[in-house]
Formats: sequence, structure tokens, C-alpha cells
Amino acid sequence: MSEESTPGTAGEKLAYRLLTGPDDRSFCEKVSAALADGYVLHGSPSVTTTDGRTIAAQAVVLPHVLG
Repeated sequence: MSEESTPGTAGEKLAYRLLTGPDDRSFCEKVSAALADGYVLHGSPSVTTTDGRTIAAQAVVLPHVLG
């Protein structure tokens, strides 16, 4: 997984990320990679269906965000 950054932070990890994608293995791999990179799950996953496609979403945060 590539480390995401915002302009001006020179590679600093984002404290919050909302991972989205089709409800398949690639989405599970995306969430697993974020967990391996130090993120923790935040809240419940969300699933919706649009035009016959199922899309999943899961928020992840760095542990320091939770206090």
C-alpha cells in the first residue's frame, strides 16, 4: 500500500481515511493493508448498492486520534 499524503506534509500519514471499493477481496486487502500500516478500524463498515454494484466503506484512523 502506498502511503497517502496531503500537500505540504511530505509523506506524513493521514490521521483519518475512508476506504471504499467494491465488496470483494480487493476491498478486504485494502482494509488489511491499512491495519498492517498502523491504522485501526473506526466505526462500523457501510455497504450500499448502486446500479447493481455493491460498494463497501470503512473508516480507519491512526491510534493517536482516539486519544
